[in-house]
Amino acid sequence: QLASQSEKLLNAQVQNIMAAVMSNYFDVVRQQAFMKTIDQSIAVAQKRLEIVKTQQSVGMANNADLYQSQLDLNALEQTRQTQLLTIGQAKTDLLLLLNLRPDSVIQITDTILVDRTINLTRILGDIGRNAEIMAAEDQVRISEFAVKEAQALRSPTLRANAGYNLTRNQIAAGNVLLNKISGPQAGLSLAIPIYNGTLYKRQQKVAEINVKNANLQRDMLVRDYTAAAVRTFQSYESALKQLDAQEKNVELARKLLDLALLRYELRQATILEVRQAQQSFESAAYTMTNLRYAAKSGEIELKRVINQLAL
Repeated sequence: QLASQSEKLLNAQVQNIMAAVMSNYFDVVRQQAFMKTIDQSIAVAQKRLEIVKTQQSVGMANNADLYQSQLDLNALEQTRQTQLLTIGQAKTDLLLLLNLRPDSVIQITDTILVDRTINLTRILGDIGRNAEIMAAEDQVRISEFAVKEAQALRSPTLRANAGYNLTRNQIAAGNVLLNKISGPQAGLSLAIPIYNGTLYKRQQKVAEINVKNANLQRDMLVRDYTAAAVRTFQSYESALKQLDAQEKNVELARKLLDLALLRYELRQATILEVRQAQQSFESAAYTMTNLRYAAKSGEIELKRVINQLAL
């Protein structure tokens, strides 16, 4: 049982490390998705600046629009540099978890895909597969064995022994020159713990208390993991529902931005309207990426709880 318990505790550590690695990996993917949004926004800002310069060359735009467009582009370039730093630090955290050199160069090209087949009933039904809960079950059995051992110490002990003796004496001179004795022997011994009986009784009571504590700790683990699984599933389910709507919002925001740019080029929209459309697109894209990451984090945690994480 001790070997089984140690194996389960080791498995729990492995699952925790895998969850941490996967969370950090997808955080890098998330930060890179933010970078794509920033690059798209920079492309829009450059397009807007080109439109202003073209209009100004024919006397249809003032310096204020030109300066504002250039300032907006510069701000986005600064945001891009900050995001590069964030990506680099996220990669360093990932390398640390993988026990690799922090200055190693890694390239990650991936998207966040979420498993949508997880349901709460299956998670709660498999909660007993959690490595820590199974280790707690082993501890209960170990404590029960200790009670049986303590009970055995209080009981009288009857021991049986048997043997065969062979004795041969040979004398060079005398009336008896050879003496040979052989034959089996057997015996019984009875031990009654009179003086240590009180000590053994206390040991049994302590062992019984340990069983109760082990059961209590196991039940608390089941309760805590069940509550955590329900909360995590609620967040996971909510993120998935919001994600479906947010993907449509991003598509609409992209179309609105394209339309605003076209109207601005035709001088039917102001620079403020273009900036608002651009900000709406950025906000919608950031929210969509965060929702994907939140749903993926929920998936990872739910699979960790039931001991089903695999790289």
